[in-house]
Amino acid sequence: MTEWPVELRGVTESVVTTLGPNDLWNAAALGLRAGDPVTARTWGNTRTRRNFRRRGGGVVQFTRDPVDFADAALSIREESGAVLDSADAWVEVEVERVDSGESGGTRWEEWALTPVDSEIVREAVPTTNRGFAAVVEATVAASRLGVEGYDADELRARLDYFEDVARTCGGEREREAFDRIRDVAER
Repeated sequence: MTEWPVELRGVTESVVTTLGPNDLWNAAALGLRAGDPVTARTWGNTRTRRNFRRRGGGVVQFTRDPVDFADAALSIREESGAVLDSADAWVEVEVERVDSGESGGTRWEEWALTPVDSEIVREAVPTTNRGFAAVVEATVAASRLGVEGYDADELRARLDYFEDVARTCGGEREREAFDRIRDVAER
């Protein structure tokens, strides 16, 4: 049995690629909930949900690149290959739907993820970068703009706060990621 290539605890943010009907790999953010089994939720009628249903799996990746994460979280990003150049580790997973429901007017499906193959591409000394953490939190707030049940003014206030953190505590990639987040949030 293949193991996860990283330790998971709580909710670990990742990027998942799923093969679409056009034979391109769609990249999207995916929160992994630690447990036995590891689970993840898809929200709405996303490409990830449709590709999970159609193909029964994908490739979960762990990247520290804030631009790759922001692009995956907030835009349609398609690649010819399954693994992003910035992935420090990846795991191919099979998925099985284990639950579904609705929250705030949005349908969700919960998936059990079973690892079938994995690779650690590069090992790194872990660091905590507040700018990158702010990018992750900002993508969550930006993705909820326009969703019933969420206060737009509160979300925009969060975006302002996270932008200040990212621009103050992050580097060039965090600032570039936030430029992309702002582009999406202003549409």
